[in-house]
Amino acid sequence: MHDIAIRGGTVVTAFGTARCDIGIRDGRIATLAETVPDAAQVIQADGLLVLPGGVDTHCHIEQPEANGTVHEDSFVTASASAFAGGTTSGVCFIPQFKGSGILDRFADYRARAARGMLDHGFHQIIADPTDEVLEREVPLVVAEGVRSLKVFLTYEPLHLDDAGYLKVLLAARRNGCLVTVHCENYDAINWRTKALLDAGLTAPKYHAWARPRVVEREATHRAIALAELVDQPIQVFHVSCEDAAEEIARAQARGLKVWGETCPQYVTLTASDMDRPGFEGAKFMCSPAPRDAAEHARVWEMIRRGTLDVVSSDHCGFSYGGDRGKAQNGRDAVFRDIPNGIPGIAARLPIIFSEGVSKGRITLEQFVALTATNPAKLMGLAPRKGMIQPGADADLALWDPARRVTITNALMQHAIDYTPYEGLEVTGWPVATLRRGEVVMRDGKVQAEPGTARYLPRAPYGMIRPRGIAPDGFIPR
Repeated sequence: MHDIAIRGGTVVTAFGTARCDIGIRDGRIATLAETVPDAAQVIQADGLLVLPGGVDTHCHIEQPEANGTVHEDSFVTASASAFAGGTTSGVCFIPQFKGSGILDRFADYRARAARGMLDHGFHQIIADPTDEVLEREVPLVVAEGVRSLKVFLTYEPLHLDDAGYLKVLLAARRNGCLVTVHCENYDAINWRTKALLDAGLTAPKYHAWARPRVVEREATHRAIALAELVDQPIQVFHVSCEDAAEEIARAQARGLKVWGETCPQYVTLTASDMDRPGFEGAKFMCSPAPRDAAEHARVWEMIRRGTLDVVSSDHCGFSYGGDRGKAQNGRDAVFRDIPNGIPGIAARLPIIFSEGVSKGRITLEQFVALTATNPAKLMGLAPRKGMIQPGADADLALWDPARRVTITNALMQHAIDYTPYEGLEVTGWPVATLRRGEVVMRDGKVQAEPGTARYLPRAPYGMIRPRGIAPDGFIPR
């Protein structure tokens, strides 16, 4: 006897599509068959697609900052938003503050995440790569299931110079971790920002002027070169443009273990969105900055080529109203002092389905690969997550491919007071979300209980194992 049978749907995986039933037992997929007759509960999926629940491996949720603030979306509200959009698991960021270690932050953040409903793993941010942190503390968090270290090549107070980045690469290699990288040139951005401000160009739209494509391209090239120097696999986060993606493509052609990720904002938003009256352009500020409409087509081409094989949300919400979010430094703040980041955990799947599948840019199978299977595999969560096969968690999204919806902030169900995608019409929408066999969203109503999240510790896995090839065969201990 199965606990649940999902009947009549079209099951879509990264490897193919078939009309079949799914039998669920004890929270896991037990059976894929033409008919699953014996079940205590039946969910009819006639006319619907049955997709793996989305895996969002780039989420800033309830994240403490060095200035004492905490991101507004709690793990409860962000979990609800994820389920509303068909996402069932994510990987979030444990902060590190300069002058401090990482162990206290790890314990605090793990407790925060446990209060939510979203199954989750962690990236560990390294902002201060001291010997104590890299040699003693990193192995301890790795032993607790963290398998990725996040570094920033820009931003105060997170920026690492090349020497610090190399230290993190070597620590990751020693401990069997992936390194995920924010690639923009710190000094070039600071130089251009000062020049813009000196010229009196202070509005939100000049955020894009301060971070043109060339600073992303250069940093991507440098990040890859230094990773190649020490034979360490990396993933380049939130690629916004063809220029940076081409650097990744060249590395992949050389056989390097380099992966590229992009986000919905880089195929929908443009720099002109930041050119709005008064402070409103702040709603669209994120880094790297959105480019222009012509760049959208080039990013889609890089997705089709497989150079960019993961689409995450980079969910990072700051409310527009009040004085806590975008306006925490005042509504007359210069662009440099406006917090970067936009919310998007609920919008990710509908936008990529609509812009990708519904408009014929990618196939259904590519959509599943980009939003669930590839991120799960790269982060060591597969086959438990991101896949529909016997033994996998029964994380599923029942999807109406023909449903037309106009995105509003209310539909996002997050704690942020706006969505940058307000008014965007999409075709394709989730009608139900299952997490481990439990219906956690049906017809837009989230019904999961806080505190039901599960931590996803990650063991060593072969995909991110170094190649064993380095210049001259020399890799420092």
